Amino acid sequence: MSAYNTLIQANQAYGGAQISTAPQKKLILMLYDGVIQNLKTAEAALEVKNLQTAHQKILKGQRIVEELMVTLNFNEGGNIAKDLYRLYEYFHWSLVQANIKKDPVQIAEVRQYLEELRGSWQQI
Repeated sequence: MSAYNTLIQANQAYGGAQISTAPQKKLILMLYDGVIQNLKTAEAALEVKNLQTAHQKILKGQRIVEELMVTLNFNEGGNIAKDLYRLYEYFHWSLVQANIKKDPVQIAEVRQYLEELRGSWQQI
């Protein structure tokens, strides 16, 4: 399967009828931007031991990941939607663990994966 076909299937995983559906793509990118920014802020807050801000930003990141999960369209997206769901489930679990442990390394790992996924969406 070509990379283009994979991206089309990924777009369909979010309910996009066509690869050129700008509003759907923009919404997904905005969700990625939001979670990435919240996780960066959480990482910075942990550096200065601001645990309350870190906690709040990690929770916001978790909520955005949940939103990415519920917007998946399994009928149109097939296996790509299932794979994305599993990834998001792992991200969510990792953020819960990072929040409990106040672990900036775990937050950074999730953020980096999300940045890679965002970059893929940007290329569509």
